[in-house]
Amino acid sequence: MTKQTFYITTPIYYVNDVPHLGHAYTTVVADAFARFHRQRGDDVRFLTGTDEHGQKIERVAEEQGIKPQELADRVVERFRELWQRLGISHDDFIRTTEQRHKTFVQTLWQRLQDNGDIYLGAYEGWYCVGCEGYYTEKEIDAGRCPVGHNNVEHRREPSYFFALKKYQQKLLDLYDRQGEFAARPVKFVLPDTRLNEVRSFVAGGLEDLSISRTAIRWGIAVPGQPEHTVYVWLDALANYISALGGLTGEGFRYWPASFHLIGKDILRFHGVYWPAFLLSAGLPLPERVVAHGFWTVEGQKMSKSLRNVVDPHFLIEAYGRDVVRYFLLREVPLGQDGDFSHRNLLARINADLANDLGNLVSRTLGMPKRYRDGVVPDVAASSGLGDATTATTRAIEHAMLERLQPHLALEAIWSFVNDVNQYVDRQAPWELAKRGETATLDALLRELLFAVEQVANWLSPFMPDTADRIRQALSGRQLTTIAPMFPRLDAATVEAKLAEVQNLATAKPGNIKPDEHAKEKTAMVSIDQFFETQLVVGEVVAAEAVPKSNKLLKLGVNLGETELRTIVSGIAQSYAPEALVGRRVVVVGNLKPAKLMGIESQGMVLAGEGQDGKVHVLSPAPDVPIGTRIK
Repeated sequence: MTKQTFYITTPIYYVNDVPHLGHAYTTVVADAFARFHRQRGDDVRFLTGTDEHGQKIERVAEEQGIKPQELADRVVERFRELWQRLGISHDDFIRTTEQRHKTFVQTLWQRLQDNGDIYLGAYEGWYCVGCEGYYTEKEIDAGRCPVGHNNVEHRREPSYFFALKKYQQKLLDLYDRQGEFAARPVKFVLPDTRLNEVRSFVAGGLEDLSISRTAIRWGIAVPGQPEHTVYVWLDALANYISALGGLTGEGFRYWPASFHLIGKDILRFHGVYWPAFLLSAGLPLPERVVAHGFWTVEGQKMSKSLRNVVDPHFLIEAYGRDVVRYFLLREVPLGQDGDFSHRNLLARINADLANDLGNLVSRTLGMPKRYRDGVVPDVAASSGLGDATTATTRAIEHAMLERLQPHLALEAIWSFVNDVNQYVDRQAPWELAKRGETATLDALLRELLFAVEQVANWLSPFMPDTADRIRQALSGRQLTTIAPMFPRLDAATVEAKLAEVQNLATAKPGNIKPDEHAKEKTAMVSIDQFFETQLVVGEVVAAEAVPKSNKLLKLGVNLGETELRTIVSGIAQSYAPEALVGRRVVVVGNLKPAKLMGIESQGMVLAGEGQDGKVHVLSPAPDVPIGTRIK
């Protein structure tokens, strides 16, 4: 097998917010590909990083009373921390505020200018701060941009332009693999729906692109024109080469990228503008741009206003990072939208991880201990699983190298896991032991241990911790015992886990340290929206611990006029039940009932975390009557 270079990139993530599930998904997928190609012996370069320039950063920093660089330095650590917790194996982390990046951006600008593709003009049109881009009158809808649906601003300013429409036909040739691109072995954009999207946009006619700003100071200065700042997307896209040391760095041997992995919302920048810039600069084009879909939560779009943004840190705390990685990679085909659900994740734990994989590992490692005192038989293995092993290896390679679909690779691995479990049942090693068929039993045990080792090797790109744990248990002739890898969760445990996650998310939003969280911009609501939430003064008249839970208390709360509510609250680690009886509390009275540990909770008691790390119930003044609606 010939060693090849493999260069994969994530988008550089914008530092105006905390990392969320979408960021985690993109980076985990890229990590799986990088690990897979390293395992094959390829020379891999895996890049991620942060986009730290632009007006959004300028404005957020101003609102927080700090300098843009200070904001970038603070937020970038959130991404570094999350990648470490997810086991991301990137080779480099690029920041657009680094000098190596600034140097290459100006080099790229000069190459475009030397080719005659940059000229000075003036731009008047609709500008979206959220997207950092201009849109035409026909593109905006009700005063909002077509991509992020943010409000747009009308602007007029001097601007340098890039001759984008000059490259219209070349881009169409690129998408259709014709003309000078006829020999390209792969489609430039995947999946096909996204390829059709960019082709339709380009075929509809291109306009030259404004690539400088005078109203924005937080960015890279245009060479020789310091009053102009380089358009943030020309700046950002250049990271894929600046991180390699530019055109003269030793790392440039990795260019062109094997593929850029991106979200579908930034497809136009990667599928249209980036190849046009590279064509103008006389540089090779990346092999592929792969656009994945969005994640919803329980069927709803992730939104701060809906308070349903999934924090990957809490998923890792609640379930472990390999479980999170497995769910993200297995749940949705790359390119399609996905829906996150705790219950779906828990179902994966029980069915795939506990019943299938966990059962296979446990029974396979247990049999040598039971029948051979834990010593691996020194005999040739049986060959009953040989064809299935070969077929699985081919299926994984096809999924990762040709289809670019990690979920298909995992499906192939799990198909093999199920085959082996069924094979064990058919071969019935317990019967062989009972009949004293020692040679046959030893050969079977050896074969099963080899099969489990194969599973560990296959899993390594996707669930590296799990793979390492299995291989460690298999190392040496004397096998070590291993605790259940993925204990099955019963219904009560599932409900407790859901309550635990809910309480974590409520208590510590965003995984931001208290002093940082205080500076975060809060989503604003109107007075009408506020009054939709009914906050009512109540009194706790009964309290008891919830069985099988160390965090939940079942409260009886009197809201006045003989109305008694049952409320389940995650405050057991801060309050003894008897300490709450007679205490006045504030209750969200119009919250939709939800079952926790089999108990219907008919509201929420307001509480907050103190500096001591404990949860403290909020209490109204003693002279406010029970049943009073708080306004």
